[in-house]
Amino acid sequence: MNLEKLENILRAEPGFRLKQARRAIYIGLIDDWRQATNLSLVLRDNLNQDCPIGIEAEIFSSRDKNSVKALIHLADGLKIETVLLRHADGRNTVCVSSQVGCPLGCLFCATGKMGFKRNLTVNEIVEQVLFWARHLTKEKARVTNLVFMGMGEPFLNYANVMDAIKILNDKDGLKLGARHISISTIGVSGGLKKLAKEKMQLNLALSLHASNDELRAKIIPYNRANSLKNLIKDINYYLEQTSRRLMIEYLMIDGFNDSPEQARELAVLLKNIDPPLFFVNLIAYNPVSEFKPSPTQKIFAFKKMLRDQKIDVTERYSFGQDIKAACGQLAGKS
Repeated sequence: MNLEKLENILRAEPGFRLKQARRAIYIGLIDDWRQATNLSLVLRDNLNQDCPIGIEAEIFSSRDKNSVKALIHLADGLKIETVLLRHADGRNTVCVSSQVGCPLGCLFCATGKMGFKRNLTVNEIVEQVLFWARHLTKEKARVTNLVFMGMGEPFLNYANVMDAIKILNDKDGLKLGARHISISTIGVSGGLKKLAKEKMQLNLALSLHASNDELRAKIIPYNRANSLKNLIKDINYYLEQTSRRLMIEYLMIDGFNDSPEQARELAVLLKNIDPPLFFVNLIAYNPVSEFKPSPTQKIFAFKKMLRDQKIDVTERYSFGQDIKAACGQLAGKS
């Protein structure tokens, strides 16, 4: 899909044509300009030639059909992954990628192992959501939620991610409410402060995954550049400015970060968050490396210890392991 030329192509047309074209894309969810019957045949042919809106992708469904992964082919030959998660309550969440690869090299993440290729453009980010919106319209359903938890670190492509969100949030776009959009980050320096200044009420998820600097640096090398002490300061600033509840993501990795001592240490660390507008989301690790997921009984004990320390904690249901669409598994493989 290539929308970059749309404004230039329609420059000679009446001013309302651009709005008509955008509504056809984002509200009509057309995948071919010939379907935009309110435009002339000549204009539709020109748009198909110079501004195609088809999306080339391969689809992989999980056995339970609750998660579907798409491998989208970009114009330069690179590929990215995006996932549709179907929830029992009727929500349809799209997991969005923000980069091709990732420069951070987190050891628990398949994307980090493939290295960094480039940032995605605004168009390429929007394209992922449009793909699933078109897919769901055949079932008379719609995208209800977005999570920037796919390939890449969103705060390293901040401007394009925010511009894409504005398009998807716009009343002439997909009209996705800001409160239904979440951004997941490992806590890139300055990123939380930038987000705190945004007017949209977006949700924030922080990938913590460890209870001290030494442990976190082993799986998130970037922690050496931005310690937990600094991260807590940024969290406090974000919460003071927004009063928006924060989700702390914590992967449960067997024998690495799931001991009773680490649960107690984590509770102490989190007591430094003020105001205490957060909850911890425990996630059973989906293997992509030498690590293994914590056994169920360890997760239960860890959760209980946090609750005993008055920490609000939940446990995430795991989607898409059989199609490598679960947390940390996206790697853009064909």
